[in-house]
Amino acid sequence: MSVATKADPSAAKSVPLVMVSIGLLLLLAALDQTIVSTALPTIVGDLKGIEHLSWVVTAYILASTVSAPLYGKLGDLYGRRLMVVVSVGLFLFGSVICGFADSMNSLIFARAVQGLGGGGLFVLALSVVGDVLPPKERGKMQGVFAAIFSLASVAGPLAGGWFVEVATWHWIFFINIPFGLLAIAGFIAGFHPTGKRVKHKIDWSGALFLSLGLAALTLVCSLGGRTLPWASLEAQLLILLSVFALVAFVFVERRALEPILPLSLFKLNIFTLTSVIGFFAGVAMFSSITFLPIYLQIAVGISPTDSGLAMIPMTAGIVTTSTLAGRYMGRTGRYYYLTLLGMGFLVLSMGLLAQLQADTSLVVFSLYLFMVGLGMGFIFPVVTSSVQNVVPRHQLGTATAAGVMFRQVGGSLGVAVLGAIFTARMMGPLEASSIEGVLSESGEFALSPTMISSLTPEAKTLLGGVIVDAMQPIYWIAALLCAIGFVAALFLEEVRLENRMVKSEAPSVSAK
Repeated sequence: MSVATKADPSAAKSVPLVMVSIGLLLLLAALDQTIVSTALPTIVGDLKGIEHLSWVVTAYILASTVSAPLYGKLGDLYGRRLMVVVSVGLFLFGSVICGFADSMNSLIFARAVQGLGGGGLFVLALSVVGDVLPPKERGKMQGVFAAIFSLASVAGPLAGGWFVEVATWHWIFFINIPFGLLAIAGFIAGFHPTGKRVKHKIDWSGALFLSLGLAALTLVCSLGGRTLPWASLEAQLLILLSVFALVAFVFVERRALEPILPLSLFKLNIFTLTSVIGFFAGVAMFSSITFLPIYLQIAVGISPTDSGLAMIPMTAGIVTTSTLAGRYMGRTGRYYYLTLLGMGFLVLSMGLLAQLQADTSLVVFSLYLFMVGLGMGFIFPVVTSSVQNVVPRHQLGTATAAGVMFRQVGGSLGVAVLGAIFTARMMGPLEASSIEGVLSESGEFALSPTMISSLTPEAKTLLGGVIVDAMQPIYWIAALLCAIGFVAALFLEEVRLENRMVKSEAPSVSAK
């Protein structure tokens, strides 16, 4: 049995200290995905790069997505403690250079460095829990982790807005430093290296081609048509690179001894369809987190802190339905209709978000956002539990990580493509407008909450209309993609959760 499965009491000098340290590191990683959202309008206004706003989110997601599968195996090879230190070190280094960024290009690069570190935090945390806790106590930590992510989804937007208003946006990154150092010091003091190692054949080629393919695809989706004309040599080369790298990735995975993404998993109906569902749910989730603060702060005109408060209904929806879904699955072992409910709520809520106007009341907005949360709360527990129920035990971790990867890839590609559409629809009207302060002396766009507050009521109304018109197609497209996910959910097989698969043979399928 691997060290990740059987607890080793000698792995921890102090189990409580290790758990507190891991919890703090997870909180930092989770906060970093949400704290940026409400500060984003101020950041892109200060750095004069609203046309590149989606990349502040995409760079982090993409880097963490690609690096996450490697950390588990590297931890087995070189020791969990060393890899935790490396992961946290990269994360904190990325935080420092994010805080000192003076241009959008430097911030995007720094966010990618942060993502390379952040991608290992969750994977390594789960492995460390397996090292120091016996199986009967590990379930309790899942509740703790769920509470941490719920806290982060509420505290992140609020903290981002508060830092912007009382200090500067740079502090949303600098605040990671003291807490990260405290957490890593506690972990090193509490976690004792066992010296046990599990040999793996690291799929470096697969990781390289996956990284190249996703990065090139995201770049061409984000930049094509405006920054890079589709007929330009640069755009054509990016398209060729993405196709070549993704085809090479499939070729490499078919022959790898320990592939990042075993292609045999796609023979399972549940894995394939939940990957599709998770991909489109990721588009809905990250587009909501990324673009709605822009709407709230620029079109509606509320403060960054208030926009953070306005995002809380989504968290309330997630907590409500994820709790109900967990209890229902625990009692019945069924999940088919939960998936349909989840995708149905996402289709409806994305369509409702497409109806937003600058004068939509915050009560109505909160209701729409609550419905987004209801959909996601149904989807994410089902996607994970159903896949873990049918894959062979030796592929449990790989399949779980792959499911998360598809959701993250959906988020990164979705934000890049939708961000490009948002920018293209917004730039033309802004360039033609007579609103003072929109363009800086160098010709760059300088939209920010501070600039908005200095505008006349007429200019605010005009600007709000531009933002709303640019945003509406984003959510119509998201609604269409979620509708495709709903159709996929109709064909999802249902395997009772109590029939957990422990061998390679396929389990029986229950009636829907």
